[in-house]
Amino acid sequence: MIEENVKKILAELPQGVQLEAAAKTRTPDDIKRAIDAGVEIIGQNYIQEAELLFSAVGSLAKWHFIGHLQRNKVNKAVPIFDMIETVDSVRLAREIDKRALQQGKVMSVLIEINSGKEEQKFGVMPDKAEGLIREISGFKGIKIEGLMTMGPFSGDPEDARPYFIITRKLFEQIKALKLPGVEMRFLSMGMTNSYQVALEEGANIVRIGTKIFGPR
Repeated sequence: MIEENVKKILAELPQGVQLEAAAKTRTPDDIKRAIDAGVEIIGQNYIQEAELLFSAVGSLAKWHFIGHLQRNKVNKAVPIFDMIETVDSVRLAREIDKRALQQGKVMSVLIEINSGKEEQKFGVMPDKAEGLIREISGFKGIKIEGLMTMGPFSGDPEDARPYFIITRKLFEQIKALKLPGVEMRFLSMGMTNSYQVALEEGANIVRIGTKIFGPR
């Protein structure tokens, strides 16, 4: 079933769009099956779970962190992940920078945008994103490669469109600035219920869990 689901999604995705399997609570066997079917990126929300999965699966795919990263867990995240998609503050960026340099690594990061402007959610407010990027763009241990947003978790997929439009416009604005040390390559938007809308609005990474693995 996992194999069929992956192949069906990959066949639907436009050229240049990357499928990220959101693997929260999934087993190493589930993840290996998804990789065998063609998934090249595994998305993980929790460090402890990622450590266990990574020890079982290893570098068969790229690993992206897509949850809220606490600064005291950064030292554990840096060895595992190829990209951290949820940078939303100078303090977090500085910690990633420090730990990456200690480990001889440059960490690819995306800036998480709070596109719904909801105080209780993580992510930088859209009007603060450019300032954040300018402030951290000179850090030697990180490389800013784009933006990420969550959008609503459920409901009508169309409800997510305004969130995605805001983030895409911001992506284009920042890309046009051609800031040194910033390469706006990736726009990570959309999950199982909303990825079709996200694709229409310019996403080139979609984070899909349930449609690959089935319900948790």
